[in-house]
Amino acid sequence: MSALAADGEPLIRWNWIGDHSDELTTLTLHHLKLALLPILFGLIIAIPLGIMCVRWRWLYPPTLGVANVLYGVPSLALFMLFIPYFGIGSGGQADFTIILPLTLFSLSVLVPNVVDGLRSVPDPVRQAATAMGFGALRRLVQVELPIAVPVIIAGARVAAVASISLVSVGVLIGNGGLGQLFIDGYSRDFTTPIIVSCVLIIVLALFSDGVLVTAQRLLTPWARTRRSNG
Repeated sequence: MSALAADGEPLIRWNWIGDHSDELTTLTLHHLKLALLPILFGLIIAIPLGIMCVRWRWLYPPTLGVANVLYGVPSLALFMLFIPYFGIGSGGQADFTIILPLTLFSLSVLVPNVVDGLRSVPDPVRQAATAMGFGALRRLVQVELPIAVPVIIAGARVAAVASISLVSVGVLIGNGGLGQLFIDGYSRDFTTPIIVSCVLIIVLALFSDGVLVTAQRLLTPWARTRRSNG
């Protein structure tokens, strides 16, 4: 028996889901693109920036301060700052009105995790790599970054979930992925699109988290070996 709203109408009309399956698929894929590209771009920026912050410690406080200030700006306000450059709407360069602000938001999580991950590498490990003839770059790539992967991925998981949630705000400037269903349902006093969009956003968050956990396991095979031997 279906749950009923206050006016006696069913909360979910299952036939609506079937009739709009193509639209739901398109919105879901677009939402995923808008949410995960900022994490990719954020990692591309945060990893070298984090390495520089570890190398030159004086750089870390101002970098973290700027990232936190950007994160404190309301997402809608930051979206609107990019409208003159990329426009509004969905698709094409207008997507960057959403993607670039979310990239800036992700840095407040990713940069500290990159720095913490690199600082967590034990000094004896660095010294052993140096004694084996590893140069600074080779030691960074083959020793320090792999050891830092779990901490970096942990930050990416948090940033990904936040990004998936914040994409929906973009519907207020005409490009919010699944957030479009919120407006559609609210304007028609129709609960089905609202519930479906909430469920799909949760599924996307779980899916993204699972992908990142799998990536961590693939990048740290020694951790699986240690657990199995333990």
